[in-house]
Amino acid sequence: MRNFTIYDIYQRNALHSSSKTALVSGSQRINFAGLLEETEKLAYRLADAGIGKGDRLAVLAHNHPDFFLLFGAAAALGAIAVPINWRLSDPEIEFILKDCRPALLLTDEAQEKRIRETAKQNFPEIRICTMGTSGFGEIKGLRKYSGEKQADFPQISADDPFCLIYTAAVDGRPGGAVLSHGNVVYGNMQTAATMGLRGDETYLNMLPLFHITGLNLAMATLHMGGKNVLMPKFDEKQCLELTQAEKISIWGSFPPMLSRLCEAADAGTYDISSLRHVLGLDGPDQIRIFEEKTGATFWILYGQTETSGLVTFSPALEKAGSAGKPGFLTKVKIVDENENEVQRGEVGEITVQGPLVFQGFYQQEEKNRHTFRKDWHHTGDTGVLDEDGYLWFKGRKPEKELIKPGGENVYPAEVEAVILEHPAVKAVSVIGVPDPKFGEGIKAVCVLKEGESLTLKELGEFVAERIARYKKPQYAEFVAELPVKADGAVDREKVKEMYGK
Repeated sequence: MRNFTIYDIYQRNALHSSSKTALVSGSQRINFAGLLEETEKLAYRLADAGIGKGDRLAVLAHNHPDFFLLFGAAAALGAIAVPINWRLSDPEIEFILKDCRPALLLTDEAQEKRIRETAKQNFPEIRICTMGTSGFGEIKGLRKYSGEKQADFPQISADDPFCLIYTAAVDGRPGGAVLSHGNVVYGNMQTAATMGLRGDETYLNMLPLFHITGLNLAMATLHMGGKNVLMPKFDEKQCLELTQAEKISIWGSFPPMLSRLCEAADAGTYDISSLRHVLGLDGPDQIRIFEEKTGATFWILYGQTETSGLVTFSPALEKAGSAGKPGFLTKVKIVDENENEVQRGEVGEITVQGPLVFQGFYQQEEKNRHTFRKDWHHTGDTGVLDEDGYLWFKGRKPEKELIKPGGENVYPAEVEAVILEHPAVKAVSVIGVPDPKFGEGIKAVCVLKEGESLTLKELGEFVAERIARYKKPQYAEFVAELPVKADGAVDREKVKEMYGK
């Protein structure tokens, strides 16, 4: 009686805005009535293939209009969508498939050969279907819709899982963050209320839909009855062309996207006056240049997959350098190591409460107990709340050290484990360093075995063959020894001090 799910958004839009354009992908367009119709057709086809409540539906693809059909169909059936980062290496994708055991995997033509080879060797039981390019819902490998309703969709609770999004491997094992229907619906509401989104918004999906920020902006726009325009992946010229042609009002951006867009805009003649909002991360100077060029507002943020996206966000130049204020549906508390709240202006761990906090990591009960201690979600990040309520991000706790090149999450421990497999490396410490292109870069400080030699290029290729290429070091320094603490562990803070400038 009190539930409202993702599928209800599709039904509501079809009822109240049936003829409005919902999705645009290339020359293809579909209105909200058509979106619901195609979504339900896909749901019946998936049910015919044996997909039901609780089953995992993985998708490995670039941005594709069938993502929206898949999200709606999974929601109707009570299945759980698992969007996978296509930039991950084959072993990383294999881990996710082994962990979530999807009943079916949807892929696009660009990823099909790769994933079929991986599945054939390791997961012959997983059924693979390919999303086509000729129309909405043209999925090869599923039986065509017969035109007859097969059965009523099951009752779905707002607390039921909607999707699993795998986060970076802080402890060597990626965690599948379980987001419920309620998590995503409340996330939509908070984003729309804070940014003042309207029913006439048009969002350009240039952030990947496997990324929580991309998913949040897409679903918030859908929830408001706005239009989603698809790009397979980011291209600055195409972005500007689509913004002009489709009157785009919302972008999402992580370094170096904004600088590339500004350069492309200066080199051409584009009318992007429709743009009202950009949400993401970048430096204050670049944001100031962008806002002066466009008149749009850049919204700075702090958030996690585990918080359904956004914890804090505000106009970036409202308080330059901060990460914004807590959202309307989010409580933030800064605590010390004993779980006591610290004074305003003091550094501590950022903890969060509210309906956007995820349900926990998939099948990781011990990790969940630690994450949710004292009934607060512990982010592993440190920060400061100032007297005006703005959050200032200070970094990761030592055990959850994080590097963010271009908006991606990279944990040093994962990269270090791979580098230590190299036969020439005796010891290594991986740190984040300032990077002019991506905001933050990955640097490996290595001690080599006696008589061995290694170059940055060789090291980078070694890492890229084993984990996602965006996790390989862009910088390296080869040293005689690493600083250590009294217990013999590498002193990461000292490494940063010596080699991180």
